[in-house]
Amino acid sequence: MTGKPDLLMIGSVTDRMMARLTAEFTVHPLFDQPDEARFLADHGAAISAVLTNGHDGLRPDLMAALPNLKIVSSYGVGYDAIDATAAAERGIVVTHTPNVLNDEVANTALLLWFAVSRRLVPNDAYVRAGRWENEGNTPLTHSVQSRMVGIVGLGRIGQAIADRLAVFDSTVLYHARSPKNVSYRYYANLTEMAADSDVLICITPGGPETKHLINKPVIDALGPDGILVNVSRGSVVDETAMVEALKDGRLGGAGLDVFDQEPRVPADLLAMDNVVLQPHVGSATHETRQAMGDLTCDNLSQWLKDGTTVTPVPECQTL
Repeated sequence: MTGKPDLLMIGSVTDRMMARLTAEFTVHPLFDQPDEARFLADHGAAISAVLTNGHDGLRPDLMAALPNLKIVSSYGVGYDAIDATAAAERGIVVTHTPNVLNDEVANTALLLWFAVSRRLVPNDAYVRAGRWENEGNTPLTHSVQSRMVGIVGLGRIGQAIADRLAVFDSTVLYHARSPKNVSYRYYANLTEMAADSDVLICITPGGPETKHLINKPVIDALGPDGILVNVSRGSVVDETAMVEALKDGRLGGAGLDVFDQEPRVPADLLAMDNVVLQPHVGSATHETRQAMGDLTCDNLSQWLKDGTTVTPVPECQTL
């Protein structure tokens, strides 16, 4: 007996995180268990803490099998794969890692837009294939200066994106559940904002409330010269409608870091040169991922010390 509380680890962690976890907890990696049902029958009642991530989350049946669970610390800002409302009803605090990844995800959003607008990927391929020398210059592209940029979700990361847009003389528009105390133009109607936008950047949380928020009418309103950028969740965009609009020329281009059925990407997108695709790496730098890992562990350490946490999700802030 170690005397340490038992922690269920869902997914992998870095060596730095594991060193902190094993110093304070008896760690049980779920994915190392050959028989999950047997493990839960033997150890489920002893588990007081779970460490997971935004992708794997915590299945409802798994949460139900942990009767003495007190905290779920999630590595990532998105937590739509965890039923935080159900957790709060049971007195379980759910935490995530906001703020430390704002800059990197905001930078990724702009990189995707710029790469699509200036045709960075196809132009790179053109040079590598020797076509510049043999065939001459590529067609002109579109400027990223002085554009109308609509932001879907003006939270922490949305604000970080808006801050950066000032450098490019952009006019910032935004859609959110309610107006905020900012100088940007607010749209209650997302389709109307899309019609006024040259670029639409999605950075709203995932989950049932935002599923297919970017639908065919919104995409059609953005139009054949418009660019859609998604750094939120794949579920936010009606992927089928987006692909059809790109194929038909009803949408000008897309920069995508997330997809509806990750890691599966629609085959049609792979063949399009007006689309830039990334494997959900918006926050994937050494520096940012270390900060996320530290905060994930900080939440667990503080809970162990005094029962409070650093960054509880909104549903759990009163626990």
